[in-house]
Amino acid sequence: MADVSRMESPLSSGQDARWLSLVGIGEDGRAGLTAAASAAIDGAELVVGGARHLALAGPLAAPALAWPNPLHAAFPAIVAKRGRPVCVLATGDPFHHGVGVQLARLVAPEEMQVFPQPSAFALACARLGWAQQDCALVSLHGRALERIIPHLQPGARILALSWDGSTPEKVAALLADRGMGGSRLTVLEAMGGPRERVRRAPAATFDLAGIDPLNTLAVEVVVEAGAEALPLVPGLPDALFESDGQLTKSEVRAVTLAALGPRRGELLWDIGAGSGSVGIEWALAQSDNRVIAVETRAERAGRIGRNAARLGVTGLTVVSGEAPAAFAGLPAPDAVFIGGGIGNPGLVEAAWDALRPGGRLVANVVSLEGEARLAGLFQRHGGDMRRIHVSRLDAVGTMHGWRPAMAVTQWRVVKP
Repeated sequence: MADVSRMESPLSSGQDARWLSLVGIGEDGRAGLTAAASAAIDGAELVVGGARHLALAGPLAAPALAWPNPLHAAFPAIVAKRGRPVCVLATGDPFHHGVGVQLARLVAPEEMQVFPQPSAFALACARLGWAQQDCALVSLHGRALERIIPHLQPGARILALSWDGSTPEKVAALLADRGMGGSRLTVLEAMGGPRERVRRAPAATFDLAGIDPLNTLAVEVVVEAGAEALPLVPGLPDALFESDGQLTKSEVRAVTLAALGPRRGELLWDIGAGSGSVGIEWALAQSDNRVIAVETRAERAGRIGRNAARLGVTGLTVVSGEAPAAFAGLPAPDAVFIGGGIGNPGLVEAAWDALRPGGRLVANVVSLEGEARLAGLFQRHGGDMRRIHVSRLDAVGTMHGWRPAMAVTQWRVVKP
């Protein structure tokens, strides 16, 4: 890709500082635009947009450039016209799941004029009488369908941008598979134009056909008994994870997540990831959080991917290999969890060196040798240590008693 980094030098004399116009256009085309937005299209020397947008805005006086694949391949042509009038067309609001965010990385805001239209979410709420601030807003356009799973909460209202005409049926099948077949789906097609259509069907018997690729899906979630709705706090039930026994148990996992302290947009290295449970819950804490799960055994690496998909985590990457060699080339983490391999020579040192300043490192062990290793690390780096004891009620003949699990020793330290 050509260098299209933002230029900060002032424009030459006589040039309009706001040379780039972003015009949101709906299915009603020019009829829905303000006079100023239409003037921005007519006054441009280059008009850029999807083929549908260009047709809706026509006739055009200037040369038109349809978005290529990948979309960013058109950015050099836009930036090359800097200082001359260029118009970019987008669906609805260019800064709501739109191209505006990408262009704002290349062009300063003071060099843009933006003419937004109502987003698909705003139009859907207007059709349904829903309060937008009470809805979960999700984009499934070009993204994994599983992104919707964490939002499947009792009574939730979800608005989702569909990838194409098949998305509503796929979401309906996902809901039915998770015991939420009573959920009500509304498909809003081509809103704002002459082809607009609104249809409804329950998830369990979804039978809508011929759905327009340009559609927004509204979901009213009904959670039936036994359905898989994810709890909103750390420490998910162990049964939600496929495992061969290498699993940080629910109670210890909750304490471990608290020690790691996930914050928005951070990256975790989950080393010796096993079933991936700690990394998955890290990602569930905030949708922008990312995880790199490092796991030696190939069958466990595959299991981590399946667990992540089942629980709606898309920001997780599995690296198969032995630590610390597997760390080569990985981006620096904001936090590190070591759940296995603490005895590997150089593992802790390599993770510590890679950790960003202010980052947190947490390690759990159950063996005497692992505990001795943590004691030495505590002497060298400080931090704090704790021992976690959990007992669970179990049958003892015809009665019941407390059966203790192996104690877990945990070390937590913050890198200066």
